[in-house]
Amino acid sequence: MGNRYVSTIRKVCKGTDISNFAKKLRAMIWGGVVAFLILASSQIWNILIVINLGEGPAFPWAVPAMAVVLWLLWNYLGGRWWPRSTSEARRNYLRATRVSGVVFVWSLLAGVLSIAALAGYWIVMFRLVRMSPNVLPDLSKYPLLTTILVLTMASLVSPIAEEAAFRGYCQVRLERAFAGPAAVAISSIYFSLAHLTQGFFWPKLFVYFLAGLVFGVTANLTRSLLPGLAVHILADLVFFTLVWPQDATRLLIREHGADMWFWVHVAQALGFTAMAIVAYKRLANVSEQARGMTS
Repeated sequence: MGNRYVSTIRKVCKGTDISNFAKKLRAMIWGGVVAFLILASSQIWNILIVINLGEGPAFPWAVPAMAVVLWLLWNYLGGRWWPRSTSEARRNYLRATRVSGVVFVWSLLAGVLSIAALAGYWIVMFRLVRMSPNVLPDLSKYPLLTTILVLTMASLVSPIAEEAAFRGYCQVRLERAFAGPAAVAISSIYFSLAHLTQGFFWPKLFVYFLAGLVFGVTANLTRSLLPGLAVHILADLVFFTLVWPQDATRLLIREHGADMWFWVHVAQALGFTAMAIVAYKRLANVSEQARGMTS
């Protein structure tokens, strides 16, 4: 009896369950660490823009300077330059592959519907829970050209870095160890945690988690970073210009009641969520058809 028990323990220890758990754990750790390292490299934008606006906003030199940084980052993560031994692996992790026109169109449609839903959730959350608004620079006192260029670059920096980090390197590694939905969920948790710099408020983290699902599902279905990147850039533009600037004026319903606009935004969140789900189902079908045609 004792020998049989010891034999069983040895089989379990040597079995696939232990090795599979270790594989999943390594993927989670590796994916998270690399994602946050990539994200950290993009924070040079914050330094550049603060110096630029403080010393001479009439000439927005931080914008072309950051464009060079992003170009270098994107190309290196995509497999260029030294070391050549990792070029193929880096290219696969970034997965900046082209998709067919119909796949891109359905990705964009599903993404736009999701952005509308996310904006609704964000506004509703600000009416339900007291939170500090996201800090945005006051660009109204700067020249119009500077404002446009800074907003444009700000809408590129985070999407490029975050998509490469979380839907590229992190999620690709996770997809090798987990089923697709689990990989998307874990990368979305990391993505949400990356926004703790905007305050520890669970409603904000929840909306960022939902946004991570949007971008993660798009990347998983299309096997490409590019459609989700386009949606992410559009989302940042919408939130930078239409949503976040109004957060400080939103009234809590427990203090002022639920007016018509509160219910409009509830309907916006739920209605566009339903439409986005339908669009993503269609995206899954056209993506599968496109892969079948190329296989």
